[in-house]
Amino acid sequence: MRLKGKRAFITGAGSGIGWETARQMVLEGAHAALIGLPSDEVERKAKRLRPSALGVFADVSDEAQVKNAVEAAVKAFGGIDILVASAGIQLHLEDRDLHTLQSEAWDRTHNVNYRGVFLTVKHVLNEMVESGSGGSVAIVSSVTGLSGFSANPAYLSGKHGLIGLSRHVAVHYGRYGVRCNAVCPGALERTPNHEEHPDPKGRAERFEARVPLGRLGSPAEVANALVFLSSDEASYINGACLTIDGGLSSA
Repeated sequence: MRLKGKRAFITGAGSGIGWETARQMVLEGAHAALIGLPSDEVERKAKRLRPSALGVFADVSDEAQVKNAVEAAVKAFGGIDILVASAGIQLHLEDRDLHTLQSEAWDRTHNVNYRGVFLTVKHVLNEMVESGSGGSVAIVSSVTGLSGFSANPAYLSGKHGLIGLSRHVAVHYGRYGVRCNAVCPGALERTPNHEEHPDPKGRAERFEARVPLGRLGSPAEVANALVFLSSDEASYINGACLTIDGGLSSA
């Protein structure tokens, strides 16, 4: 029970990494606020973890909704010790070819992936600083944020920015007892907005051939790292960028 008594706030918790992280954290003794959309899916997932979980509908690109979600979590659990900012989208078909990229696709991507994380971190940090309790912040970036390889420029640039944001928090909020780290997942079994990918089978085959371990990763394998980084076992890990990609970025 590595997280016994801890209170977690997890965005993007209706599916993928966010959901698997919430599930594992509850198993480790935490109370978890599952934040995301659509509302029925977040609520359905939260019911599976009750009485240790709360489902809160929120669009992370809307500051009022983020603020309300933080207040709901604090009201339910008395505070927040752990933040996992996992919400993200990837517009596989629209976010391509920078010289013809539509501003709408750029803005939609950054509103969720970059602005959404900023708003989430901002309001949870405010709670941590005001309460004086400190805590752990983990931001889900991507191996896409470590290179220029991705064909999706808005997604790529936002993930690069998240690594910088995590380092800023690590440096400037350590004095408040807040640790902040980034994780950079590689090619997982399902991408964000997987149903919109033009060639999911071809994608899987290409990455399986490139990844030294010879397979795609799972959300559970990323969640394992997020649980560790959020626990007291990682009490001196601050400002790290942990790559979880089967060796892809080293190949």
